[in-house]
Amino acid sequence: MSLQGRRILLGVCGSIAAYKAAALVRLLVKAGAEVQVILTPSASAFVTPLTLSTLSKKPVLTGFLKNEATGEWHNHVALGLWADAYLIAPASANTLAQLAHGHCPTLLAAVYLSARCPVFLAPAMDLDMYQHPATQENLVRLRSFGNHIFDSPAGELASGLEGPGRMLEPEEIVRELEESLNPS
Repeated sequence: MSLQGRRILLGVCGSIAAYKAAALVRLLVKAGAEVQVILTPSASAFVTPLTLSTLSKKPVLTGFLKNEATGEWHNHVALGLWADAYLIAPASANTLAQLAHGHCPTLLAAVYLSARCPVFLAPAMDLDMYQHPATQENLVRLRSFGNHIFDSPAGELASGLEGPGRMLEPEEIVRELEESLNPS
């Protein structure tokens, strides 16, 4: 299977798992996808736009405006229509809450509300955040909207705690995307 010719929007949120976004972009491109990355403002503290733009061969979008001086902006509606799939990995607890309740303080969230393609979410957060009833309720709500949510595997977390909250590994995410976008 491959993602040949597929247009994938990759949203990256502020989470320690954002470091995996570089490997994810490489794997998506290697599978033949055209990848457009959108970073939340906090994500760039974990992974740089330069790294992701080098790997995707496209400028990374970090906000609503392209050029503040001219008022040129990134059209969230056009981005939502362009994509064959919208993958948000890692999806932080904050972003999950925004998406579940229709808030759009970031370009990533605004594109989500405009997307007409399948949406895939790869949660990544610490154990207590993941297990909190509010987060679990947000995941149920997001599933009810038709979003595909990857299970968060258990393991050692950045805090040193053990349990669910880890982002699914990039190789597994790409495999799941391929299976979902290329049904047999």
